[in-house]
Amino acid sequence: MTIPRRSWRAAGTLAAAAVVGLTGAVLTAGPAAAHTPTWDVTCTEVSLHLTAYNDDVTNQVTVTVDGKDLLPTETFGKGFDKTIALPEHDKPLTVRLVVKAGDGDQYSRDESKQAPECEATQEPTSTPTETKPSETPTTATPAPTATPSETASSSAPAAATPSPSSPDLAETGSSSATPIIGGAAVAVLLAGGGIMWSVRKRRTAQH
Repeated sequence: MTIPRRSWRAAGTLAAAAVVGLTGAVLTAGPAAAHTPTWDVTCTEVSLHLTAYNDDVTNQVTVTVDGKDLLPTETFGKGFDKTIALPEHDKPLTVRLVVKAGDGDQYSRDESKQAPECEATQEPTSTPTETKPSETPTTATPAPTATPSETASSSAPAAATPSPSSPDLAETGSSSATPIIGGAAVAVLLAGGGIMWSVRKRRTAQH
């Protein structure tokens, strides 16, 4: 039994088409399985690990916190790895990751996670020490002063005795020159009286 050539040609065409279709499916599934965006959010930071992306195109990544840019749009190739600190917060934050793949929107990501509030670390409070009242200071009674001795100290300086060379003290009392002085005084009085008498006599004679 012989098979017509047309049947062989038809079978070859179908086989070629199947191979091409299978190859396309494998190529299509390869990049889809290769894109691996991994990221993690804690109360203090955001960790990004984007791996196995197409290096022949331009990929973009953006991170926002409550609508504000935490990581402005950056471009990357095959991979992107970065850790970003979160601002201080007293309530949960909404962190959004946007990855735009340059080889198709089907490989892009738009995800959001919550950054919890960090628990405040309380320092142990030390128990205040009780302050005891200070004891009332006792006033010491002053010791009585020693009674001064009635007897003069033996170290007191003795009365100075005049040296023989010091000048004689002035004499007090009567002296042998007293009569002479008295006589001179009487003579002076008599002379004065005589002068007064002569003056009065002259004045009388002139009148």
